[in-house]
Amino acid sequence: MYTNLLVATDGSKFSEKAVVHAIGLAKAVGAKVTAFYAAPDYPDPTYSEGIIYETISRKDYAAIAAADAEKVLAKVAKKAEAEGVKCDTRYALSRAPWEAILAAAKKNKCDVIVMGSHGRGGLAALFLGSETQKVLAQSKLPVIVAR
Repeated sequence: MYTNLLVATDGSKFSEKAVVHAIGLAKAVGAKVTAFYAAPDYPDPTYSEGIIYETISRKDYAAIAAADAEKVLAKVAKKAEAEGVKCDTRYALSRAPWEAILAAAKKNKCDVIVMGSHGRGGLAALFLGSETQKVLAQSKLPVIVAR
């Protein structure tokens, strides 16, 4: 059935439900999990009086984003290990997390995507998170939405 489940996580409580579901499903079918975190891309510079201000260097931002991703992904890896499920971790910087999720699923040869019903999008997406909606609309793979 499934051999490699991509679980998209942002560390929120809704993505935590997806992590638990993905690990349980992977354990049941003897699959592995690829945990994926789409970090926000480098913020646009601020323009003022004809001068461009960058609040942080790209190098420093990339290091901070990598550290944030590592924190979130380490929790997933620890849960998978506790259940005896093999887990790879990946992250990417992206302005469009849904595109990064689809690209990660393809690159890592995943056969299903597991996501939470909401992420950190707040009120922008009342019923399903906007990133989840975009993945559902664009994915050629099955998508499991954990509520």
